[in-house]
Amino acid sequence: MAESRDLLLGEFQRTLDERFRLSLPPELAEPLGEGTDCILAKERVGCLSLWNASDWRGRLDAGVEVVRSKIKAGKLEGRLGQVQSLGRLLSTRHKTVQLAARGRLLIPEGFREFLQVEAGGEVSVVGAAVCVEIWNPKAWLSYLERRMPRFRRLFDSLSE
Repeated sequence: MAESRDLLLGEFQRTLDERFRLSLPPELAEPLGEGTDCILAKERVGCLSLWNASDWRGRLDAGVEVVRSKIKAGKLEGRLGQVQSLGRLLSTRHKTVQLAARGRLLIPEGFREFLQVEAGGEVSVVGAAVCVEIWNPKAWLSYLERRMPRFRRLFDSLSE
């Protein structure tokens, strides 16, 4: 997690090869741990996030345990549809992947479609402080256009 090491920062342009492999820049790959398990997660259409597996599991397990406790205590009665929706999304949202030597990552089927980039296409690789994000360039530009005007306010609120 970011509090135990430097923030993951930077923006890089990369190309997916014909087999949907991507080489991450060393400054983003090394903190994740090459040769180890990582978690690839669907964040928003056109964006995938790549997490150190232990960081991801800690966050996910804590949240899932809260939901389990609420179910056992009867606090989610009448919300079966929401619980099922959560289960569906949890089942398809993330996948364990290997970050190979030189930061090489294979984007698995199902995640390729969500990213909306074809083989041979360009992606934007962005350090998002606690994880690495892989963006469809059009989605990244749209995100920046909406969020950049509020950067100063966000920075000030987090650094007070």
